[in-house]
Amino acid sequence: MDHAARAVVVAVVAIVFLAPVSAAAQDAAPAREQVRGGADGAGEWTLPRTADGRPDLQGYWTTQTFTPLERPVHLGNREFFSEEETAWLQRELTAEGVDPSAREILDIIDIEDRAELQRYKYQANRTPDERHHIHYDNEIWLRTPVPKGLSSRRTSLITWPANGRIPPLTPEAAARAAATRTAQADPSAFDSHETRPLSERCIAWSHEGPPMMPPSYNDIHQIFQTPDHVVVFSELATNPPRIIPLDGRPRIADAIRQFPGDSRGRWEGDTLVVETRNYAERRRFRGAGGALHVVERFTRVGADRIHYEFTVTDPETWTSPWSVELPMVKTDGPLFEYGCHEGNHDIRHILEIHRNLERQAESEASGADAR
Repeated sequence: MDHAARAVVVAVVAIVFLAPVSAAAQDAAPAREQVRGGADGAGEWTLPRTADGRPDLQGYWTTQTFTPLERPVHLGNREFFSEEETAWLQRELTAEGVDPSAREILDIIDIEDRAELQRYKYQANRTPDERHHIHYDNEIWLRTPVPKGLSSRRTSLITWPANGRIPPLTPEAAARAAATRTAQADPSAFDSHETRPLSERCIAWSHEGPPMMPPSYNDIHQIFQTPDHVVVFSELATNPPRIIPLDGRPRIADAIRQFPGDSRGRWEGDTLVVETRNYAERRRFRGAGGALHVVERFTRVGADRIHYEFTVTDPETWTSPWSVELPMVKTDGPLFEYGCHEGNHDIRHILEIHRNLERQAESEASGADAR
């Protein structure tokens, strides 16, 4: 059974077991949090709770945003856009025809350079070389019912370090990254399916949690709860849904390593805290190794908002920890199965093509020698 099939099976099982709890939580939870302001600070909102009294995080949530992970260099130490800049960017980025996959749009434009922004917003405005790589109309293929915009006034998702940038690599990690680049560029990287990148083979992608990062598209997450577990089912994923135990069970042995790591959750007041360790060395989340440690926090702050933040620590990779704040916004379902078939089926052809290139090179070399 492949990853996609396993994901569907696990999701169906989770829905069967957790759906009654969801209904009970809505019908049988008389105790409510005191009324508080909504996510935007306006109006009144009451924190919904499950039957066991915990904050109800269940439902469909999206992490789509044009806010970049790292603060664009041209913004310097500016942590927030002004209200006027935010309003203008929201209008520009959610306008009809904007390419939702232009994830680096704020990395390459100056807020004052309106012409550059217009160039990058629309595929038709790209340079001839850029248009050469366009395969379909992203505005039609990727546009969501609620158009993608900014998720906050922040100029980066990274909140720490204060410069909004991922910390420098340690000398050991820098050497490791250089060795990886060299190995991937070497023709021997095509000797076997075992040497091809995990993302190419649809085994593990860099945005998959934990920690959760916003992908280019299909960025819906569905959350289920029971008193003992929380399930996070992400739409664009190659691994099965995350089933996070809350019952205090011990961690798995350190020798056991997994691509999504080993997660354990707990409640700290009204915040769900999830710690994950035991990552497989080959996961290499942004170059990290087996010492990767991720702490996630989920806090329901409004009828349409979960405050999601995480801190990443790996002293073998970065000179300091770094933290991200990524709002999760209420959205409509359903989720659709995402079957990553390219890596499942095309690895054979990827290798065949390179074998052909090798034979051509040998043939050309033989012909040159004969002359």
